[in-house]
Amino acid sequence: MARQPENSPAEIAKASDDGALIRELALLLDETNLTEIEIERAGLRVRVARNVSMTASLPASYQAAAPAAVAAPIADLAKHPGVVPSPMVGTVYWASEPGARPFVEIGSKVSVGQTLVIIEAMKTMNQIPAPRAGTVTQILVEDGTPVEFGEPLVIIE
Repeated sequence: MARQPENSPAEIAKASDDGALIRELALLLDETNLTEIEIERAGLRVRVARNVSMTASLPASYQAAAPAAVAAPIADLAKHPGVVPSPMVGTVYWASEPGARPFVEIGSKVSVGQTLVIIEAMKTMNQIPAPRAGTVTQILVEDGTPVEFGEPLVIIE
């Protein structure tokens, strides 16, 4: 049985096309001042997002309710004793489905184990539980945005 080369000409061409698509989307972000673009084409799903400041990434309702969350640098938030960091890389969803009531809001009282947020990773919805009881004082990421491992999600005091 003949073994196929690991990088066939078709695979190399596809990777080149994918890279060109990503570069094209990144240019479109710059030209339109958008912060994120996501497309799906021929079974390939691509999301391109740029880093934005905390002020720009928080919904207006969160900005007005918690100005301290906007002013504090991310490094300081990561050291906050009430921070709940993301346990994985993925996309954050504050509600079980679009239009549904969020699991928590600023001022919500939570108990240990209560679902705070869902993080989608590799098409799996992972419920993230509250590690401690308390009151949600800051929400640090916007619904539908990508997060990194260890990125602060919420502050519970």
